[in-house]
Amino acid sequence: MISFRSMSLLLVVSMLFLSTSSYAQTDSISIRFISNCGLHISDGTADIYVDFPYRSGAFNYSEFDASEIDAIQDSSILLFTHTHGDHYSRKNVRRVVNEKNAVRYGKWNIDELTNLENELSDFSIKAIKNKHQFSFSHFSYLITWHGKRIFLAGDAESTASVLNETNLDWAFIPIWILMSVMEEEATIDSKMIGIYHVGPNDDIDIIHPTIKVFDVQGEVVQISD
Repeated sequence: MISFRSMSLLLVVSMLFLSTSSYAQTDSISIRFISNCGLHISDGTADIYVDFPYRSGAFNYSEFDASEIDAIQDSSILLFTHTHGDHYSRKNVRRVVNEKNAVRYGKWNIDELTNLENELSDFSIKAIKNKHQFSFSHFSYLITWHGKRIFLAGDAESTASVLNETNLDWAFIPIWILMSVMEEEATIDSKMIGIYHVGPNDDIDIIHPTIKVFDVQGEVVQISD
């Protein structure tokens, strides 16, 4: 696992080679940051939880209140990049599947993701296999929902996956991806970049209007027309 514990980083970015292309969009999408790479994405009708529930406090990363599991919506979709403890908990997932009638997706049934395109309105998803240390199978995802394009890196180690995508509304990436993009002088074609999976001892202060560090549990962003 790549770790940035005890890292102090100040990025004052005046030009980060970001494209801000615009294109037509429709219905609103909300994204609530839970913790680590845990996100709750919803169009108000269907609910997708990414890399949640995990094992609270695993590898000294963020803990979460038990109420977060209780608050998971019925018949939700649980989507996982991989099964490391700070992204996935077999016990907690089993509970949510049993109590909330949730359906889980990840490496064990990645080919079944296409089912979601029939179940959800105006929705498509692409699984992008990539490398992560000590994980035999890791996927990043590109979700397109009501015209909004959301990239979820998880713990991907290289920049290739996000750099290959275009017209993104949000790109959720760990800090090491952002640093590598800057070193490569490359372009992330996204309106906004979200830095997540911030370690408990990390001090990341980024000054840029299109980059947001997600380190406060419960923060919500809205993607509207």
